[in-house]
Amino acid sequence: MSAVPVAPAEVHEAPAQWHRVLTLLADVSLFIGTRTVWTQAATHKLILAGIISACYASILVTGVLTLTVRRARSLARLDVIVLVTAIALTACTWALNHAGGDEAVLTTQAAKEMIHGNQVYDHAWPWLFRIKGVALTATTTGGYDFTYGYPPLTPLLTAPFLWLGHNGAPATAAVTVVLIVGTVMLWRLLPTPWRSAATMICLGFSFLPMYARQGYPAIIGLVLLMPVVVCWSRFGAGGRLGAAGIARAACLGAACAAQQLPWFVTPFLLAGIYAVRRGELGGREAVRVVLRIAGIALLTWLLINAYFIVTEPGPWLEGIALPLTQGAVLHGQGLVGISLYFTHGSDRLDWYGHASMLLAAALLALFVLFVRRLGPAATVLPWCAFYLATRSQDGYYLMMTPLWLAAAITVPLSDFSQAWQPRPRWLTGRRRRPALAAAVVALVLPALVSATLAATGKPPLKMDITAARHGARQTLSTLTVKVANTGNAALTPHYMLTTGQGMNRYWSLAHGPATIPAHGTATLVLRAPGGGFPLPAKKNTHIRLRAFTATPQTLSTIDVSAAELGIKG
Repeated sequence: MSAVPVAPAEVHEAPAQWHRVLTLLADVSLFIGTRTVWTQAATHKLILAGIISACYASILVTGVLTLTVRRARSLARLDVIVLVTAIALTACTWALNHAGGDEAVLTTQAAKEMIHGNQVYDHAWPWLFRIKGVALTATTTGGYDFTYGYPPLTPLLTAPFLWLGHNGAPATAAVTVVLIVGTVMLWRLLPTPWRSAATMICLGFSFLPMYARQGYPAIIGLVLLMPVVVCWSRFGAGGRLGAAGIARAACLGAACAAQQLPWFVTPFLLAGIYAVRRGELGGREAVRVVLRIAGIALLTWLLINAYFIVTEPGPWLEGIALPLTQGAVLHGQGLVGISLYFTHGSDRLDWYGHASMLLAAALLALFVLFVRRLGPAATVLPWCAFYLATRSQDGYYLMMTPLWLAAAITVPLSDFSQAWQPRPRWLTGRRRRPALAAAVVALVLPALVSATLAATGKPPLKMDITAARHGARQTLSTLTVKVANTGNAALTPHYMLTTGQGMNRYWSLAHGPATIPAHGTATLVLRAPGGGFPLPAKKNTHIRLRAFTATPQTLSTIDVSAAELGIKG
C-alpha cells in the first residue's frame, strides 16, 4: 500500500483558539476613537472619511474571517490586515490632528534652531506658548518652563519634516512615523501567533498614537528600546554579541539619547543581563559582555550628543537634566494626589522626590537580589518609582507598556532559573527567610518613610479671601487675600486659582509683600493673569486657591466658595 503524500503540517494546522481571540481583540481595539475621527473627517475631509469607512469594512470582514478560517497561515494573514488597517487609521488621525502640544512645538523649534546653527538648550521660546492648545509647565518659582529639556535625537529626526509647516506638525509627523515603524518592527520580532498583540497595544488602543500626535520624545525612546527588550535575557548568550547584538546595544544608547525615561530601565536590563550571563559563563565573562553592551550604548549616545557637547556643553547638560531639576509643580495620578486634593497641601513636598529616587534604588536592589523571580519584570519595575514622584503622570507608565508585552512574550521566567543572585552568608543560613524579609524591609522602608513624610505634611500658609473685584464679561480681575505663615521659615509664595485637576497661570502680586516672614501675616492684592480670570458658569464648580513656594517646596490650598467670588446662579 503506497504512502499518501502529506502536505506540510503548517498548511493544514488549525490555529489555536487563543490566537483567534487575540487577533479578534486587536481587530476590535481599532474601533476605539474611530467614530470621533470619522465625524471630524466627514465635515471637511471627505477623502479621509472615505478611507476611515473602508477601515470599518476591513474591521468587520476581518472579524468574521478571524472566527471562521481553518488554517493558522490564513489567520496569520489576517494579522497582517489588522496591522495595515491600524496603520491607515493612525495616519488618518494624524492628518486631522497634527498641531501637537508643548512637546511638539518645543521639539520643532529646537530642530529649526539646530538647522540654523543656533543654541538649542537653555534658550527660552515663550512665544510658542501663545499658540492655542499649547500647555504651560508651571514651576514652584512662580514662572514657567519655556526651554527644550530632552536629549537631541528627536529634534534630529524632526529636521527632515520641517517642510510640513509651522507649530508642532513636523515633530508630530516624525514621532508618528517612528511609532508606525516601531510597531511593524515589534510585529516582525514577535512569534507569529502573538503579532496582533503588538498591533493592539501600539496602535489599537489609541493612547500611544495620541502621545505621538503630541510629539512626545518618549515615543522615540520606546521604539528604540523595542529590539533591545525582545529576548533581552538572551542578550550576549555564549559571550558573543554578533551583528544583531551590536545593533541592539546601539539602539539602547540611541534610546537614552531620545528621552530620559530609558535612563531608568537601562540599569535593570544591564543588571539582568549580567545575572543571567554570570549564571551561564561565570563572573569575568559576564562582566565583559555587559561592558561591551554598555560601551557600544555609551558610544552611540555620545555620537548623537557630540555636536551639542562641543558647541554648548553647559546648556546641553542643564537641558538634558531639566526634567529632574526644573521644580515643576505637582501633577499626576500618584501619591501626590493626597497633597493636591485631600490634605490641602504639605510643607514637605521635597520628600516626594526623595521617596521616588529611594524607591527606584530599592527596586533595582531587589531586582538584583531576587532576579530569578523578578527577572521578567525588568521592564515594569522602573516605572513603579514614578508613583511617588512629584510628577507622577500616567504617561510615564502608558508610553512604555509595549515593553511589558515584549518581555511577557519573549522573556520567560525559566530563562532566569540559573541566574546569579547575590547571597551573603547571612542570607544563606537556617534563618535565611527572616533575613531576606528583613533585607526587603530595609530596602523599601526609606522610600515609604519619605513618602509618609511628604503626604502627612501640613500646608504652611493659611489664606482667606477678603475681597474680589470683577471685570468685564464675567471675569475676576483682582483678589484680596489675607495670608498667615504658620511655619518657622520665611516663605515667598506664588498664587493661582484652579477649577479642575490641572494647574492654571499664576496671578501677579499687585500690592503687598512678596515674602511672608515666619509666623507673620500679610494682606495681598493679586491680579488675574491676562487681565481677567473667567468665572465658571456653574455655581458648584470646585475652585481652589493654591500657593506654591520653591525653597522649600510647599503647597497650601483653600477651597473657594462661589459666594466669595461673587458667582451667582
